[in-house]
Amino acid sequence: MRTIRDLRESLPEGRRRRFDAELADTEIESLPEMLCRWVRPASADDGFEEFLLSRPFEGLEFGARSYDGDRVGDR
Repeated sequence: MRTIRDLRESLPEGRRRRFDAELADTEIESLPEMLCRWVRPASADDGFEEFLLSRPFEGLEFGARSYDGDRVGDR
């Protein structure tokens, strides 16, 4: 990434709004530090957050183990 626009466009929509808000409130002297904080996570964005937010486990039930009914006292 070479520009602030490149960084901004690489972010998912929710993170882009947070970036815009932080950018608007950041003092000019603090811009390099702020941008470095955002570049690292943006370049490491591997889609995992989007995967989790896409509800990949919808319809699955958690909490019960398949072998719970096989306990010795249940026979």
